[in-house]
This record gives sequence, structure tokens and C-alpha cells, in this order.
Amino acid sequence: MRHLKLIKPAESDTGQLQIAFASSDRHQVNQHFGAAEAFVIYTLSAAGYQVAEVAEFSGNDTLKDRQEGKLEAKVRLLQGCAAVYCIAIGASAIRQLLAQGVQPLKVEQGELIEDLLKQLNLSWQASPPVWLTRALRQQHNARPADERFTAMLAEGWQEDWPSC
Repeated sequence: MRHLKLIKPAESDTGQLQIAFASSDRHQVNQHFGAAEAFVIYTLSAAGYQVAEVAEFSGNDTLKDRQEGKLEAKVRLLQGCAAVYCIAIGASAIRQLLAQGVQPLKVEQGELIEDLLKQLNLSWQASPPVWLTRALRQQHNARPADERFTAMLAEGWQEDWPSC
């Protein structure tokens, strides 16, 4: 597997999510999840999107690659992603992805990645789909305790203790 990972930009206040696409050309969704030769992963925020990672899998079609084990590397690659777009996906892959918190989404062959990202960006601001709302909520709840404490302090609070 060849894997290019760009330096992660600083997170914005609105949060960021990773969205993956099964694509052999990095422009359109054109791969079945299990047989995908490559994935391109974007960082999506309310402000926009940018490429974060590209991973390509070798074309060696060994017996092991044709069996269930071929999914492990792909599912592992997508850990931390909120969703993955593909043209088709099997039940076993769906179960494994959902167990990792990754929402599998099927689209028509040839859908442009940029169009899907623009739609996601618009829906983020207007009325996000259920899976996107869930991913944002999980991301917010998964912040380290010190970040949550800092956020609470920034909100300001006052203790009222009864006098004895």
C-alpha cells in the first residue's frame, strides 16, 4: 500500500471531519469498497474542505486478497473518518465500518467528489443528514477532558454556596 498523509491543519472552532471516497482517479467515486484500488480522504469543515490523505492498494490479487482479510487494511485506513463514499459495498464491510463509527454511503458510479463535498458543506450549514449530525456530536464529546474544562471556563460560571 502507498499512503500519502498531509500535515493536519489546526482544527477550527466548528470542528472538522474526515470523509473518504473510493476512487481510482481522485476525481470521482468509481470503486466498490472491497475492491477499491485507492481512497482519497478529505478534511471537511463548515468553512470548506481539503485533501488530507491518499492511499493506494497494490494490484496483487493473491488468494488472501480475495477473502475477508482484504477488508482489514481498508477499514483500518478509514478509522477516524466520519463516512466513506463508494459505488457498492458488502454486508461484512458495512458491519466493520459501522463498528468503527464510519458511515458507508453508496452513490452512482462517476459522481464527482467535489460535488459531493460541496453538497456536504452546504448541508453542514443548513440541515445536515443524521449521520453528519451524529459524527459532529461524537467528535464534540470525544474532545479531551482538558479541552472541555477550558471550554467550560471560557463560558464563565459562578458558584452559589449557601452560607452556614
